[in-house]
Amino acid sequence: MTAQEERALVREIEGHLLLAAAREEGRTAAARTASRLGWLTDTQREVLGREFEAEYVALSRQSWQRTAQRTEELRQMYEARYRVLRQRLLAWLLLGCAVLAAAGLLMVSAAA
Repeated sequence: MTAQEERALVREIEGHLLLAAAREEGRTAAARTASRLGWLTDTQREVLGREFEAEYVALSRQSWQRTAQRTEELRQMYEARYRVLRQRLLAWLLLGCAVLAAAGLLMVSAAA
């Protein structure tokens, strides 16, 4: 298994774990809400639990998608900034080499 395949497998496992955690959080929130509504029948509690879990997972998925989108935006922004800084550094390095070369030529021509 290549390193890229391992990373893909880890991402897939993380996704499953995140989904399982979101479902459990949804069930817990549904149980907490249903416990405050003592007049619900068992069937109504189950329906509420399923609906609450589904809504919780949907909201979590939207949140994850927004986070992933913002992460991509930030990555592109930082990569662009890094390219600009790298170009500036290269320009300063070339300028420094040119100045040193010019100084060396001046010293050689003054000595001659």
